[in-house]
Amino acid sequence: MLIFAALHTHDTYMKRCLELALLGSGAVAPNPMVGAVLVHDDNIIGEGYHQQYGQAHAEVNCLNSVPEHLRSMISKSTLYVSLEPCNHFGKTPPCSDLIISHSIPRVVIGCIDPFEKVNGSGIQKLKQAGITVEYGVLEKEARELNKRFFTFHTAGRSYIVLKWAQSSNGKIAAADERRILVSNDYSNRLVHKWRREETGIMIGTRTALLDDPSLTTRLWKGKNPVRIIVDRYLQLPRELKVFDGESETIILNTIKDIREGKNRYCRIDDDDLFLDKTLRLLYELNIDSILVEGGSSLLQSFIDSNCWDEARVITNRSLVVENGLSARRVDQKNPVSSSEFFTDKVDYYYNTNRF
Repeated sequence: MLIFAALHTHDTYMKRCLELALLGSGAVAPNPMVGAVLVHDDNIIGEGYHQQYGQAHAEVNCLNSVPEHLRSMISKSTLYVSLEPCNHFGKTPPCSDLIISHSIPRVVIGCIDPFEKVNGSGIQKLKQAGITVEYGVLEKEARELNKRFFTFHTAGRSYIVLKWAQSSNGKIAAADERRILVSNDYSNRLVHKWRREETGIMIGTRTALLDDPSLTTRLWKGKNPVRIIVDRYLQLPRELKVFDGESETIILNTIKDIREGKNRYCRIDDDDLFLDKTLRLLYELNIDSILVEGGSSLLQSFIDSNCWDEARVITNRSLVVENGLSARRVDQKNPVSSSEFFTDKVDYYYNTNRF
C-alpha cells in the first residue's frame, strides 16, 4: 500500500473518507455508504470502504488493509470514519468493538448515525473505553452523501427522485400519448447510472403499457433497481418487459397479495391515501430510495403531495413537439445545478419545502 503524505487537517482525511465511501454507491443500500482512513504520524497507513451490502464495513476493510510491517502502529493511530461506527450486531459484528479491540486511541467521525440502534451509542461506547472521539467534521458533506439513508431513518420514507425528459417546448409525449425519443444516447446512459444509484424505480400503468420499458441498468454497470409498477386493477398484460423476471418487481394493486417468482403483488386500498399507503409499504419493504420515471399522472401525484426530494429534468433543446402532452413543473424557481450533453440539458432541482 502507498503511504500518502498528509496536510495535517481533519478535513483532508475526512474528504478522503467521503471519496472512498462514494465507491460503494449502488451496492450497499439500504446500508449507508461509509469510508474510513487510518492515520499514523500524518501518514495514511490504511483505508477502506463499505463495498457490498451484508459484507465487511468500512472500518474492517480499513484495518485489514494495513500492511503487516505497519500493524504495530494501529494502536498509535487516529481512525477517521465518515459515519459513526455501529454498536449492534446486524449482518456483521459491531465496528465499535473492533476499534476497541485494536486499542485505537482516537477516532474522528463525520456525522452521527441516525439509525435507532446506533444514534450516538457507538460514540458513547468508544468514549467509555477511553478513546478520544471527535465528530461533526465535514458533517454537512457526510450527511449529503447519505441523504437517502438519513431521509429513510429520520422521515420514515424513501428518498424520492423525480425524472422526466421533455422537448424544447416542454412536451413529454405526442398528443396521442405515442412515445417519442427525447433524450440522446449520452443522457440515456446517465439515466441508467441514476437507476443504479437507487434501490427502486417506479412507473405508472400507462407508461408500462405504452412504452414497455425494461427499467434495468443495461447501459451502465451495476445491479438493477427493484421495479415498482402501479397497476391498480391488474390490467397490464404479463408479456410486458417489467414482468420478465429479470429483476425483482413489486406490482402495486388493489386486488391481491401474492408472490410469483420475482414478481410480488402488493395490495393497497384504492382511496385518496393510495400514495401515502404506497410509501408506507415501500418503507416497510426497506426500499430506501425511488427513482420515479413516469408517467405524467404519477409524477404529478408526487408533486401535488409535495412528496419528492429531487427532480431531474432532461430537455432536448433541438426537439420541438407540436400539440404534445405537456411536461410537469416543480415549484422551484431555478435549478441548483445543470449539465449539458450535446443537444440535451439536464437541470437538477431540490425540494426546499419537502416534508
